Amino acid sequence: MPAQSMEELVALCKRRGFIFQASEIYGGLQGIYDYGPLGVELKNNLKNAWWRAMVYERDDVEGLDSAILTNQKVLLYSGHEATFSDPLVDCRDCKSRWRADHLESDQCPKCGSSNLTEPRPFNLMFKTAIGPVDDGSSFAYLRPETAQSIFTNFKNVLDSTSRKLPFGIAQIGKSFRNEITPRNFIFRVREFEQMELEFFVEPGEDEDWHDRWIQERMSWWSEQGVNENNIELLHVEGDELAHYSKATVDLMYRFPHGLEELEGIANRTDFDLGSHTKNQADLSISADVEENRDSNTRLAYHDQQANTWTVPYVIEPSAGVDRGVLAVLNEAYTIERLENGSERTVLKLKPHLAPIKVAVLPLKRNHDEIVETSRRIKQDLQRLGLGRILFENTGNIGKGYRRHDEIGTPLAVTVDFETLEDQTVTVRDRDTMAQERVHLEELSAFVTERVR
Repeated sequence: MPAQSMEELVALCKRRGFIFQASEIYGGLQGIYDYGPLGVELKNNLKNAWWRAMVYERDDVEGLDSAILTNQKVLLYSGHEATFSDPLVDCRDCKSRWRADHLESDQCPKCGSSNLTEPRPFNLMFKTAIGPVDDGSSFAYLRPETAQSIFTNFKNVLDSTSRKLPFGIAQIGKSFRNEITPRNFIFRVREFEQMELEFFVEPGEDEDWHDRWIQERMSWWSEQGVNENNIELLHVEGDELAHYSKATVDLMYRFPHGLEELEGIANRTDFDLGSHTKNQADLSISADVEENRDSNTRLAYHDQQANTWTVPYVIEPSAGVDRGVLAVLNEAYTIERLENGSERTVLKLKPHLAPIKVAVLPLKRNHDEIVETSRRIKQDLQRLGLGRILFENTGNIGKGYRRHDEIGTPLAVTVDFETLEDQTVTVRDRDTMAQERVHLEELSAFVTERVR
């Protein structure tokens, strides 16, 4: 059963080293978080699972890792400079600031005053100076999304890989948005990571591909342990659509704070490639974009046999890594009442996402032979390439089991005196708490089957 409140997840993340407030010793930074020893493993495992599904397991997708600093003209022609803003209101009494579209009434949520300013647009992009002199004439943006660098690299990827339509370009990376009111832990923050795919298709085939990618993404989240019953499809309509979108379907997940977007799958048509292309009229670009007088590149697909140029339509599945981590933690968080009346907290993470795959626990911390055997087992299991294997020499097996239940470790291997006699160890399953003896010669295969 998912967590009942955000407070439960926040407490677990702090206590067990998943997520910390950034710059906490100086009072922190609102909307900025650091990932601790376990959090960085969980986050990397989720990203690796996405990369495997998008790039390794498909034959029609290439990868990209582009720069964070972005030329101002990229975001001018993409429409971000003109449209990437939220409505901002100020409370004249307590001086707090709020997003107008998040206010439930005409009163300030902090002090209750109705003395609010009229809403005005607030640009969400971070600027930074380029070069040694900050005179305002030379600047760049921290990218507000990873998508635009995929579009500006379209020709580079196409020329270097000789891809044919349909094909995609995938990227995982940091993005930055100067949110007015960051909120709900890591759900809405100012610095975050995205997992984005831009999938280029023939015009006319875009609606079919849009439907296919919605189903693909639903299935993938299910494989990560997210219950499909906790996801609703929201078909974004009318004025709610982004300026580039023909159609968008959001996967809305039941977070502890309510139903909100986990991932969006958008049909961006030819807006983006058209926006960054020179000689737009020659290519019959359908999007209503500003004529680009600065680009020196034709971002289009050339069919050499037919000698025709096509500006592909784009289907974009875009997911937030941080929101994904929050959803996975929420689904895995479980409190069980045991037969003896006590409770245990367990993170029932999918094994491929678990920060630690196996804990190796010596029964006696000061017994040289048991400790040395435990270290050797740890090293042997680590070589399997399954992920992090932890040797933990505390000597308290009961507390070790409980701790690893709470951080989601699928298996715990205990080395005891019987191990020295017959070369067997006790392997305990996180979910069932069942224990069985396994011979050391069979341990690698046993662990691999259950973790991979």
